[in-house]
Amino acid sequence: MRSVDEHRQVVAGLIRPRSPAAVPVADALGLVLARDVVSGVALPAFDNSAMDGYAVLAEDVAAAGADAPVQLPVAEDIPAGRTDIPVLAPGTAHRIMTGAPLPTGATAVVPVEATDAGTDVVTVRAGARPGQHIRRAGEDVTAGTTVLRTGQVLTPAALGLAAALGLTELQVWPRLRVLVVSTGTELVSAGTPLQPGQIYESNGVMLAAAVRDAGAEVVAAPMAGDDVDAFTAAVRGAGDADVILTTGGVSAGAYEVVKDAWTGQVEFVKVAMQPGMPQGAGRVDGTAVITLPGNPVSALVSFEVFVRPALRAAMGRSDTERPRRAAVLAEDLTSPRGKRQFRRGVLDGDSVTSYGPPASHHLRWLASANCLLEIDEDTSEVAAGSRVQVWDLR
Repeated sequence: MRSVDEHRQVVAGLIRPRSPAAVPVADALGLVLARDVVSGVALPAFDNSAMDGYAVLAEDVAAAGADAPVQLPVAEDIPAGRTDIPVLAPGTAHRIMTGAPLPTGATAVVPVEATDAGTDVVTVRAGARPGQHIRRAGEDVTAGTTVLRTGQVLTPAALGLAAALGLTELQVWPRLRVLVVSTGTELVSAGTPLQPGQIYESNGVMLAAAVRDAGAEVVAAPMAGDDVDAFTAAVRGAGDADVILTTGGVSAGAYEVVKDAWTGQVEFVKVAMQPGMPQGAGRVDGTAVITLPGNPVSALVSFEVFVRPALRAAMGRSDTERPRRAAVLAEDLTSPRGKRQFRRGVLDGDSVTSYGPPASHHLRWLASANCLLEIDEDTSEVAAGSRVQVWDLR
């Protein structure tokens, strides 16, 4: 059997990045920058007020106090967005709003709370020091500064900065496009009455969500029965994809439609792991194909182990892997020697407890687990109190 690490390398080698592309700033959340962002403007672009209040010469109100207020005529009203910059004459004040351009000659802003909020004449009840409540041009960013760097994940704050610099697009590593295909004649869509022998399709919904959670894009998620022609038609008619991800149809029995359709193009192997032994990987018409088992727990664990890190690496992410943590096992466990086991678990602080049976059809337990316990191939028994490695799914 192929080892887990060997199959991880095979999958990683198949899933390749798309070429960097320009995307609108508003659509770039979670993507990875493919080119440094150098500011072409200063932030702020002009001296402006940090407060609602009055622009003054600091020396005109230096002696102001609650018991000795200073009165100044209000010569101008400066709202945010005013494009002409007036000149402040000594002995006067300009009423000014937060973000409005500072009038030429002003050296301080007195907050409205320190005045009577007059519109013709203002009474100032507190002194102001030079520079008080003024945002200087270039205080945040100077033109020519590299503000975002290649490899950086674009967060809401990063997109806000790009927009503040007047950028409309960013060069990024695009999301990979993934086609998710569930196979099995027994599958029916939710909302359809079940006939004997039928089950509701769940792998497509689950894996499409996992693809999106990894940061990629789902092209489509069709179902296909155990007929090669129907399966091939479903794949070809679903749209352009960088990766085709299938579930089911890869075991050793009859009616294994994925094997029947792609033997010779996809390498079908057994991987020394539990759950998730039957796997496949290859290229069909130049497109990367990863085939996963049909049992739901096997499918999702296989996605976590093989597909998720490869997708994220191909989209420029440095945090490709789930966080690994050491935890103290709260119970005795057994594991099949020769296979790497991934058990559902609940991580609570530094303690971890296995959660539910190890069989690959117990999806209920995986839905409530917050980690996977990884037990290596050479271990058949793990005693309570041992330190084990867990994959943190939170």
